[in-house]
Amino acid sequence: MPALTTTSDGFLLHGEPFRILSGALHYFRVHPDQWTDRLRKARLMGLNTVETYIPWNLHQPEPGTLVLDGLLDLPRFLRLAAAEGLHVILRPGPFICAEWDGGGLPHWLTADHDIRLRTSDPRFTDVVDRYLDLLLPPLLPHLAAAGGPVIAVQVENEYGAYGDDIAYLKHLENSLRSRGIEELLFTCDQADGDHLAKGSLPGVLATGTFGSRVDSSLQRLREHQPQGPLMCAEFWIGWFDHWGGPHHGRDAADAAADLDRLLAAGASVNIYMFHGGTNFGYTSGANHHHAYVPTVTSYDYDAPLTESGDPGPKYHAFREVIARHAQVPDEPIPTPAPKLPPTMVELTTRAPLLAALPLADHRPVHAPTDPLSADDLNQRAGYVLYRTTVPTQGAGLLHFAGGVGDRAQVFLDGAPAGVLERERYDETLPVHVPRPGAVLDVLVENQGRVNYGPRIGVPKGLLGPVTLNGAPLQGWDCHPLPLDEVPPAAAFTPAETSTCAEPAFHQGTFEVRKPADAFLALPGWAKGQAWINGFHLGRYWNRGPQRTLYVPAPILRPGANDLVVLELHGTTTAQAHLTETPDLGPKGS
Repeated sequence: MPALTTTSDGFLLHGEPFRILSGALHYFRVHPDQWTDRLRKARLMGLNTVETYIPWNLHQPEPGTLVLDGLLDLPRFLRLAAAEGLHVILRPGPFICAEWDGGGLPHWLTADHDIRLRTSDPRFTDVVDRYLDLLLPPLLPHLAAAGGPVIAVQVENEYGAYGDDIAYLKHLENSLRSRGIEELLFTCDQADGDHLAKGSLPGVLATGTFGSRVDSSLQRLREHQPQGPLMCAEFWIGWFDHWGGPHHGRDAADAAADLDRLLAAGASVNIYMFHGGTNFGYTSGANHHHAYVPTVTSYDYDAPLTESGDPGPKYHAFREVIARHAQVPDEPIPTPAPKLPPTMVELTTRAPLLAALPLADHRPVHAPTDPLSADDLNQRAGYVLYRTTVPTQGAGLLHFAGGVGDRAQVFLDGAPAGVLERERYDETLPVHVPRPGAVLDVLVENQGRVNYGPRIGVPKGLLGPVTLNGAPLQGWDCHPLPLDEVPPAAAFTPAETSTCAEPAFHQGTFEVRKPADAFLALPGWAKGQAWINGFHLGRYWNRGPQRTLYVPAPILRPGANDLVVLELHGTTTAQAHLTETPDLGPKGS
């Protein structure tokens, strides 16, 4: 029997009345050495539960594998939650959305366009089952039935916004149960009658997702499910940002008033997000409704706990609200963590990207006719460099049939010739070829795989034939450049100037007396990636709104530290700055 059960209007935990007061905290967006701190702050705000998604794409980078270490050490996260006295809600997907690369679906799966994703297509459900065969056994000791913290597990994720294949949902239910999941199962859908009807499963608790209009949302949930607990499984208290868009925020008093309404109605809640964290490395997703828009590196979400783990205005406002409806710990409220003193970093060595090819540890793949997509090259993230020669010189129109996924920089004999972006500019680029046999390089950046809607699985890289004035350009060397690690020290040489006009890695060192959180600012730099001591902070882009990258204290060390920046366009400076305050852009709505 599960530890968490339902009555006609609420929950029982071990037979006693229980209200879920939960907050979303994604372990994979937080440095593992900071999990304890974030969990403690969740409890001190008055929460009794934390919720997390499980990203299939990172836990299983290749079929038949399972990664459970570092940022992905979910069993350790569950042990720490239990030690803090917190319950846990798990949301294993298989689809998670979460503004996460590909919505958590592995690239090696979505690259097979014959498979009908998120349906009862056996080619999909068989792969899901093989993943669960590996994922669930290490988690079973952490279920409440075994004395662990996990009290509930979600089936799929907002499925009613995508499909209505009840046989698929039933298959997932059976897959979880047959593999030892005894705890309460539930579905979650936007609090809309149509979504709830499509995404619910008979005999499984239905929950809603919303951020406002509390009374009407709960009413729709009750109309759909006449008996059982009322729960908002995602109470949206902020929002995420896209590159080139505004920085979203929500007034703390407004969000707190809606939380009060929700709790006054007797409902349970999962605050989305309690602590957003960071899309480290190449993990941020993208939306593609009318146009492709990639998500920024920060997942601050204007949450109660900021990206760096400090209590913000919502933390205090929500704690006051929760105290009206439940007991909160009689302990001091956390204060902001210390920050690193302002530090300037001189980047004194350089490794040009194009000239240093192949930087990857394998040979390029030769395509005798048209270029291969990144998916054809089995590359989840990062970049692909495509290289061929142009037989004729002079002015011409370079055309990319099928477009680019997602952003292409074009070079002729190493000189920049232009930039193309997915559905932002035309797929045709006017160029001047300097000589017969000129080298054409096309550096394509994957800016994040779509995480919501029917465009999940759209490929990356060059997506079709390339022509110049209508004549095919063929014979491509395709260089997969995952660039998830910095080049070896031997690749760097002293920089002769402080400026640079080509894609290059830049390296510098800085001293730290006592490690503390910081924020990396790169004024004068355009677009690229940054690493400190080999830890991949993520993407920066002067398009904004985000202007700084979060630097977690645990990645720093006393003494010398190493900063590497991959700048894709060029820089007017050889300096970077570590600051005490973040800059995520002016807060809009």
